[in-house]
Amino acid sequence: MFNIKVNPRKAKQNQDLTTLTKEELIERVQQLEAHVIQLRNLLKPKSVSDKHEIKQKAFDHKKYAKRHVLLQVAYVGWDYAGFVVQEHTEKTIEAELFKALEKTRLLEGRETSNYHRCGRTDKGVSSFGQGISLDLRSNLSEGKGVFIPEGHQAKVGNTDEIDYVGILNKVLPPEIRVIAWAPVSQSLSARFDCRQRTYHYYFPKANLNLEKMKIASQFLIGEHDFRNLCKMDVGNGVIKFDRRITDVQIEVIDDDKTDSYSMIRLKLIGQAFLWHQVRCIIAILFLVGQGKEETTIIQELLDVERNPRKPQYGMASEIPLNLFTCSYSDDDCQWIYDADSLQYVISGYQTLWTENSVKTTMLKEMLNSLEKLAGGNRIENQLKGLVYGIESKTYLPLMERQKCESLEERIHVYAKRQRIEVIETDDNCT
Repeated sequence: MFNIKVNPRKAKQNQDLTTLTKEELIERVQQLEAHVIQLRNLLKPKSVSDKHEIKQKAFDHKKYAKRHVLLQVAYVGWDYAGFVVQEHTEKTIEAELFKALEKTRLLEGRETSNYHRCGRTDKGVSSFGQGISLDLRSNLSEGKGVFIPEGHQAKVGNTDEIDYVGILNKVLPPEIRVIAWAPVSQSLSARFDCRQRTYHYYFPKANLNLEKMKIASQFLIGEHDFRNLCKMDVGNGVIKFDRRITDVQIEVIDDDKTDSYSMIRLKLIGQAFLWHQVRCIIAILFLVGQGKEETTIIQELLDVERNPRKPQYGMASEIPLNLFTCSYSDDDCQWIYDADSLQYVISGYQTLWTENSVKTTMLKEMLNSLEKLAGGNRIENQLKGLVYGIESKTYLPLMERQKCESLEERIHVYAKRQRIEVIETDDNCT
């Protein structure tokens, strides 16, 4: 018996470009062009202000101890290219966080900060409870998570810790805010020690049958192979698609539960999720709610023995998706909230709410007037912008559609393109 072990290749320099598709070549060229721009910016002559900054006395981090902490980060990600730092753009949540951390002298650099993130949210996705763990400068000489690196000196006698939340929020963009912090043990990782992740997805009721969606969603609960309900990230070495979902809830969050404009929240709870898993699940549930698929379609897609190849379908939009909570053991993490900081965050987010609520109210009044002019004919097309792909005039059931490559076929393709390395290992080897 043999297992297949997949190792993503770290270096793309040796990749055979003749094996790439046109789209992959275009993407590669765009990445290289963006990298050239970055290098040009780095090589630009220093301006007068830059030279002045260089002459300023460098901050001496060795006069302080460090503390391993968790930060709860909230962000409205609609205008950002995702959470994780990227080569071709600086418009990411993580890039802004590290700019703020370095500007406030809370850390020397990312490389030495013992940094971990809980979730890799994609472009346009938001979060209320993203968790990150890292080592920050500390005013204390002892306490949970406090340590004194070799060559450092601690501030002896101090009893007040640095106001991490307040300091960071003063320099972060208005869409990004730190909600709370927690001192944690040096070994804790925001990613690997997260006990539970909860996603929220918001959408209008439109013409959806919510009861059917609720029935279908219950088939998701438990441990399943979700390869047909995600985007298989084989290129990065992901070949295991078993995940456990512990709860799914669908509920109306507006007072009027019958109006097609009423907003619905789907809550999905699990320990870990695959790439685009939530958005694929939502897209299928929309089809069930619209009466285009039976509630049992979820069961069929989870049966990878009978259906090893994913049918082609468009994902749901990223805009309504929110990584709402990342949960940790109470023994590991006790969040510290500050009343003044919370008021500051609330005030800022109220401004964002006002901007968007005014637009929503204006559009709703315009729609009300248009519907009266249309003679009361009900048009319930609110979901149109929430699912990607071209809608055909005649609906083709999912299981009759063209299928994507199977996992084994995809592994073979990526190996042929030298994107991954396939190593056959004997089960009996130790």
